[in-house]
Order: sequence, then structure tokens, then C-alpha cells
Amino acid sequence: SMLRIRRMDQECCSLKEEIAAQHRFDDVIGRSAAMQRLFAVLDKIVASDVTILLTGESGTGKETIARCVHYNGPRSVGRFVAVNCGALAENLLESELFGHVKGAFTGALANRTGRFAAADGGTLFLDEIGDMPLEAQTRLLRVLQEGEFTIVGGREPIRTDVRIVAATHRDLGVLVEQGLFREDLYYRLNVVPLRLPPLRERTEDIPLLARHFFTCIQKEGLPGKMLSGEAVRLLQSYDWPGNVRELENLVCRLSALYTEENIGADIIERELLGDRQMVEAVDGAEADSLGNSVDRHVAQYFAAHKDALPTPGLYGRILREVEQPLLQRTLAATRGNQVRAAEVLGLNRNTLRKKIRELGIQVSRAVQ
Repeated sequence: SMLRIRRMDQECCSLKEEIAAQHRFDDVIGRSAAMQRLFAVLDKIVASDVTILLTGESGTGKETIARCVHYNGPRSVGRFVAVNCGALAENLLESELFGHVKGAFTGALANRTGRFAAADGGTLFLDEIGDMPLEAQTRLLRVLQEGEFTIVGGREPIRTDVRIVAATHRDLGVLVEQGLFREDLYYRLNVVPLRLPPLRERTEDIPLLARHFFTCIQKEGLPGKMLSGEAVRLLQSYDWPGNVRELENLVCRLSALYTEENIGADIIERELLGDRQMVEAVDGAEADSLGNSVDRHVAQYFAAHKDALPTPGLYGRILREVEQPLLQRTLAATRGNQVRAAEVLGLNRNTLRKKIRELGIQVSRAVQ
């Protein structure tokens, strides 16, 4: 039994070493000037415990950088714990972060350890911090100020020792102005701000990234591929709205769908423009083209998670993405007149008011 425990311990250590080796900064690909500037700052702060705020569009690699900070710093012996603040229902976020005692609320059937406790001695990665509800922001600020938290339904404060790395694709400064993000929390998190460049600002990294993803896929047993010079130029002229994640998805698709060893410009063109042409070809049928783009969005979302499934709450997240622009555009068209907007949308006035509040939509009445 002791021998078994020792063997498991050794396996655990070698697994930790293997994981750490995978997250060396050398493995973050970027020869471009934008990435070199990022590395220069990371080199200075990785050994310290300062709080980092990563900003950048979706798919730019914020979690990858957060993991690198953890595995290259003094806290690599602890755990790297990630929380997506935008993916959890408001009433579950505090329980997720701080844990709860059995019976603290309906559905709390057993004690639960929160992410803060799980990350003790390590790094807590707060992804999509801009989507965190105000009440949870207040709790988080208190924890960061006092260095301790209370379990939901618990009494005794618990000391916490974590490094915080936060990330968002939203402009927190604007959210602060709109009253949707606490200013004091913003300054607490924004100790070292790091902006991750979108892929269109680092096009010289595209061939390196593509080669890296092809190599990873080859290790999984799929045949290796090469890109022609023209194919690479096409990739470099594309604007990559989904950034590095979109490039990785494309490489997966190319490996899975094509038997050719050399990928030419024709294939790249078909893959990159196929979706757009399909949407444009839908003859004025807006509902259909919206359906196509939602289908594409959801397909990419699942592909980005590879073999894993997305965190629970996908239905609500997708609906929220559709609802927000729909309500905002309608309110803009009715110049902030909620009665008329409700009429256009075919919603009850109270329902519209509730949704405006839930989605944090700013409504300004036009000067008549």
C-alpha cells in the first residue's frame, strides 16, 4: 500500500513536470514585434506575485498566457484554477468562487469547496471578468482587500493566498463609466495591464502557428500537412475575427477533411470564404442568414473546446448574445422609447424592462 502511494506520488510529480514543460514561454509562439513586447513585460513580472489584467479579443490566447505565468512562476507548485465569470449564473458565481455549506441555499445538497480554496498557494484565473455581476464584484473586492473570504452559508473567515490573473475581451474602462464595473475593483485588478494582440496585428506569426498546430494534430495520429506559399499569403491577408483559436480550428478542419498533403490556395479560399459566400447567397432571407451565422458561431464554439464540452449554461449564453444586439438596435430605432420598442419586439413592457436590467443595456432617451 505504501509502495502504491509512493508510485502514485512519483507519477503525480512527473505529470506536474510534464505539464510545466508544456507551458514554458518558449512554447508561446510569437516572433512578431507585438509578441516580443509582450514577452519582455512577462519576463519582468513572472517571478513576482503582482495581479495581471489580460485584455484582448476572444481567441487571442489569454488563458494560454495565464497558464504560462503560473507555470513559470514561484506558484507552479500550486494549482492553476480557471473560472469563467461570464458562463455562470449570477446566483451560482459566489458559491463557485467561495464554496458553500450544505443547506446554504436550495439545491446545496453537500458542502462544496470554492475555487479560491482550490487555488490556495497557486493561481486563480478569472476569465471574462467584465461579465461578473456587480454583487459578486463587491465580494471579490473585499476578498482581495482583506485576504480572506467566507464560504456561502459559513461563519468563519478563511485566509487566502492566491495570485490573481484576470482576463476580459471587453473594455473595462467603458464598463466603469457605464456603472457596470466597480472602479475600485478595476484599479485593484489592473496592476499590470497586458494587451494580447489580435492575429491580424501579428501576421508574421501565422505560418509558425499553423506549423505548430499541424504538428500537434500529427501527434494525435492525423496525417501531416504542408501549406503552399500562396496558401500562407492568403492566410496572412485574412482578418481572423476569431484570432488564434480560429486558425487552430481551420488547421483541424484541413487535417480532417483533406487527403492532399500540400494544402494550396484554392483549399484555403474555399475554407475561408465558403461560409461568407454561403451567407451572401441566401437571397435576402435574413432569418436564414442569421441562422447560418448562429450555426457557424455555435460550431466554432464547440470546435474550440476540442474533445471537452463547454461549461454549463450554453443555452443562456447564446440567447444573451442574440438578445443584446436585438434589444439595443430596437431601442436605438425607437430613440429609447421603451413602449414602442416593446411593441416592435412583441414583448410585454415589464418583460422588456427586466431584460434591459438583466443585460445591463444603457437606455438614453433622445432629446425631442
